[in-house]
Amino acid sequence: MRSALRALTPILLAAATACTQTFDAVSLGVPVTMAAAPGEAVQGEPFKVSSHTVHGLWGLVTLSDANLKKGLATQLVGAEQVANLKIKTKSRWFDIVLTGITLGLIVPRTVTYEGVVIGH
Repeated sequence: MRSALRALTPILLAAATACTQTFDAVSLGVPVTMAAAPGEAVQGEPFKVSSHTVHGLWGLVTLSDANLKKGLATQLVGAEQVANLKIKTKSRWFDIVLTGITLGLIVPRTVTYEGVVIGH
């Protein structure tokens, strides 16, 4: 039992770090906040855009990243600030089917950005 657990440890560690991605709002060129002050209503134009990320080899290798700057480029024209930014990563039904068909060799995910653009 212990030898089996030792053999699985590298696989479990790799799986725990698989399909990770970092989003950096510094490159957007405008201030970004993840939440407004309590009780403060944010005035602006709400947006919701989706992007995709693809991982390979059961999520261990990143084949393409969801790009925050590219995803929000059309929303940021003339903007002063992005407020209440939410980033959600999920698997759509097609993502799950493709992962199953390829036995995990290709693992797509859908990344959705939601928030409010201030200053249009």
